[in-house]
Amino acid sequence: MHRSIPSALTEGPIASTLLRLAIPIIGANLLQVGYQVTDTFWVGRLNAQAVAAVALCFPINVLMIAIGGGLPIAATVLIAQYKGRGQQEAMGHVAAQALFMVLGMALLLAAVGYLLAEPILRLMGAPPDVLPDAVRFLKINFLGFVFVFGFFVYQSLMRGLGTVYPPLFIVLLTVLLNLGLDPLFIFGFGPIPAMGVTGAAVATVCTQALATAIGFSLLLAGRHEIRLRWHNFKPDFPLIARAFRLGLPTSLEQSSRTLGMTMMTTLAAAFGTTAIGAYGTGTRVLACVIIPSLGLSWAVSMLVAQNIGAGRIDRAERTSQIGAALAFLGLLIPGTFLFIFARPFAQFFIPQAGRETIDLCTAFIRTMAFTFGFIGVQQVIAGTLRGAGNTLAAMMLAITTQWVFQFPLAYLLSHKTKLGVSGIFLAVAIANVCSSIVAILWYLRGDWKKPAIIDEIQLQQRVDAEIAVDEGLPSA
Repeated sequence: MHRSIPSALTEGPIASTLLRLAIPIIGANLLQVGYQVTDTFWVGRLNAQAVAAVALCFPINVLMIAIGGGLPIAATVLIAQYKGRGQQEAMGHVAAQALFMVLGMALLLAAVGYLLAEPILRLMGAPPDVLPDAVRFLKINFLGFVFVFGFFVYQSLMRGLGTVYPPLFIVLLTVLLNLGLDPLFIFGFGPIPAMGVTGAAVATVCTQALATAIGFSLLLAGRHEIRLRWHNFKPDFPLIARAFRLGLPTSLEQSSRTLGMTMMTTLAAAFGTTAIGAYGTGTRVLACVIIPSLGLSWAVSMLVAQNIGAGRIDRAERTSQIGAALAFLGLLIPGTFLFIFARPFAQFFIPQAGRETIDLCTAFIRTMAFTFGFIGVQQVIAGTLRGAGNTLAAMMLAITTQWVFQFPLAYLLSHKTKLGVSGIFLAVAIANVCSSIVAILWYLRGDWKKPAIIDEIQLQQRVDAEIAVDEGLPSA
């Protein structure tokens, strides 16, 4: 037997709760971008080779972050659903097993990445004068992913609880610290030698390690609702396997988006430097839109998961509907603004690019501006599916968007018609609308209302047995 625990996520107004949760998540996501911006700013004070070294490593970093950000999704879903059920001991068990699983994967990926850093960069075509710096930078980054993945676990646990401000404050602290450590390690000062590009990686890893240490210090000190005990860390392979099956689709979902953007850039490259500049600037605008939609998506996931756990399916359904409405209307406003001021916006980003590039970028922004709301709807429904534990469906929506609609349509319109690069812009807009329609149809099927998470009786039996052994009591 279990009892649900009333909370702000299972009681009270839905819209204001969604916004209260989404805003700190959006802030934390924007601050995460600050790591990359800070490195680029200070490394740009070195030389062209240093800038190229960091740029070469950027896609690999994004891919690893996509993997690391997706794996702990099981912790968010399971923690939220067990909190809704009122099973605090099960929450501690899930948290420990999620940490065990994700850090195990992080150590494996770090070791493989460290050993293969040079071959990977050679395969990517790193020039001889850039290769040494790029290899050193990438190797240190791979080692640092152990801490990045660890912080992602902490962040996922907090999201499951509906606690969003501690991760935001931790990221803010470490980004500010990184801003000071970067020049210190890059250029050197006093006893600290100048490390060049390597210094940027060292500074980032130090701050990421600090973020992870602070997060888990708060967790182990009992500052949150999750209580970690020694018996929780005994490997529970059925739960780990289930968590991996929940998390892997989200990693693949996020990786698919990264790969999709790379392939779309390749299509634009066929039309020359002007097209690359216009498309690249337009995608940065698109990224600024995706960040708030992702924040709202994660907020919806939290509410849906906890309400499903508490048996409040009706409230979970209303959460999804209200979230979709907020996303559509909330993103329609900036879309309208960008449609009107597309040219000044393009000129701000690429003032020296030339009239032709600015014209193309303006056309791209205007083409997709009124489809931003559809992106929000698709993201919210994906969040609903994740909150219900149906991460496979959320992954299929992302793959459908990228590889069924966007990329094939972009190729056909740009290479098989007279539209040229404008066909790529039009394909992005059409894919945004079509993917939201598919998401709505998937949502209306109602399968997500029957979440398939780990059987609570089996889990509770294993937890009770571990407690008995830990306390020297006879197990049932």
